[in-house]
Amino acid sequence: MLLFFATSINYIDRQVIGLLKPVLEKDFHWNEKDYGYIVMAFQASYAVGLLIFGRLIDSYGTKIGYAASVIFWSIAAMLHAVAKTTFGFGVARTALGLGESGNFPAAIKSVTEWFPKKERALATGLFNSGTNIGAVIAPIMVPVILAYYGWQQAFIFTGALGLIWLSFWILFYDIPSKQKRLGAAEFAFIHSDDAGRMESAGSNFSWIRLFGYRQTWVFLIGKFLTDPIWWFFLLWLPDYFSGTYHLDLKKPGWELVVVYTSTSIGSIGGGYLSSYFIQKGWSTFRARKMAMFIFAVCVLPVMTARYATNMWTVVALISLAAAAHQAWSANIFTTASDIFPKKAVSSVIGIGGMAGAAGGILFPFIVGNILQYFKDAGNKTAGYNIIFTICGCAYLFAWVVMHFLTPKSKVVTF
Repeated sequence: MLLFFATSINYIDRQVIGLLKPVLEKDFHWNEKDYGYIVMAFQASYAVGLLIFGRLIDSYGTKIGYAASVIFWSIAAMLHAVAKTTFGFGVARTALGLGESGNFPAAIKSVTEWFPKKERALATGLFNSGTNIGAVIAPIMVPVILAYYGWQQAFIFTGALGLIWLSFWILFYDIPSKQKRLGAAEFAFIHSDDAGRMESAGSNFSWIRLFGYRQTWVFLIGKFLTDPIWWFFLLWLPDYFSGTYHLDLKKPGWELVVVYTSTSIGSIGGGYLSSYFIQKGWSTFRARKMAMFIFAVCVLPVMTARYATNMWTVVALISLAAAAHQAWSANIFTTASDIFPKKAVSSVIGIGGMAGAAGGILFPFIVGNILQYFKDAGNKTAGYNIIFTICGCAYLFAWVVMHFLTPKSKVVTF
């Protein structure tokens, strides 16, 4: 529950600017390239932050590392309200990206500390559904705050949520070996497939050494090719529905609510499916690989959105693709904890996340230029059609690359 709510708040805070984009671009005279650069500033700092927080969390533990991340991003989210220029928004987004980068390294390591391998994908899917709940809540919450209080208060109200969560984290969380409320039987179950290893806040491995393993590169490439697609769904869908179907951003965006609600089903269902395969006797790696192939195929129909004549048909296609992404995400995150020792999990997640964020830096640049070109040509929707085609192909391509790069000896020990 703690990981779920932190992840929900994380995504509420990062989505606010996407929901306010049509308002802010009028107030600050942004064009599509300007917004793309602001998104890129977030992604660049997010990439750097993943490396920093990944190592910090492995060194100092999840409790301290997660708290530091939440404090940093909550303050940064609220500072958007005092931005007076486009450059000011860029600075605020840079700080937000740096702080928010700690969420997934800390959350995945927490799951690794508290669950055996056969339950990790489902546990990851459950907390990862917070990304979707946050994305569902934001399109309802932000327009109401905008209508009654203005865009500045939207950043302040949402940013303060993290500081409320922090008190519960400090009060309730600790690793199993330090958790007084944990019974011996449950402790033994948590470590049932852990070969007797005990978790520790400290780390005694070389961070650079991780790049010498093909398994690191498989995870890195998978994140690089697919993470940018989710960023597109998160940051450009409000603008897509506003421009193509005249969505009123000062009213609750039910189209977006449907899309992001479906992703919660995808996240939990994706984690459940690979766990189900494992319970049926499949090996961990076969279960993850088959589940990810199914989800990659489920993204393909989004390429047909250009032929839809009804808005809700488009909503259904995007919902399927976004749900498949989150199902994919629950499994690709879990592969890191399947392969690497607990003491290295946050660092590996940070490296893979950095690659995903690097893709997220490149993709907004491509998206911004495509949309600006077609907007100038008077047919912005055609630009979105090209982008949906890219989104549809990305996951299957990533799966094929990961399949051929994965070494025969999959588990890393050191």
